[in-house]
Amino acid sequence: MDAHPVSRAVAAVEALGLPHRVVRHGPVRSLAEAAAARGVEPADVVKTLVVRRGEGDYLFVLVPGDRTISWPKLRALLGVQRMSMPDAETAKAATGYARGTITPFGSSTAWPVVADERLVGREVTLGGGVNNTAIAIDAGVAIAALQATVADVTDPEKEPS
Repeated sequence: MDAHPVSRAVAAVEALGLPHRVVRHGPVRSLAEAAAARGVEPADVVKTLVVRRGEGDYLFVLVPGDRTISWPKLRALLGVQRMSMPDAETAKAATGYARGTITPFGSSTAWPVVADERLVGREVTLGGGVNNTAIAIDAGVAIAALQATVADVTDPEKEPS
């Protein structure tokens, strides 16, 4: 018997019949540690970011681990002038997940999803809904299941100066 309870996120992926692997690991403090723990490249550790378009209006943006949201590109894609990142408490209220575990799968609300085009054709790891758990899945399978919009919405992560 599995000693780990199935998270809402894993249950959602399983309910959709999507081929995936659940990757459990110890605590990580950086992108490099997360990639090593998951056995993937840093680009394949997908950050699921919650973006607020307006009052009670959010979306998920799937960002490769080694990149960051390009606000001008995302605003142009969505045709909006202003967006923001909600604080941790608001993000949890909007998704049902704590920061670091957020994923579109099993979210308390099925917000729209935008996936950076660089994810296509790769196996990626998404938040598993609980700490120290990731879902390894083909990005194309995840994008199709989430009906995500695929676009160039990121820039390279800036090197610390």
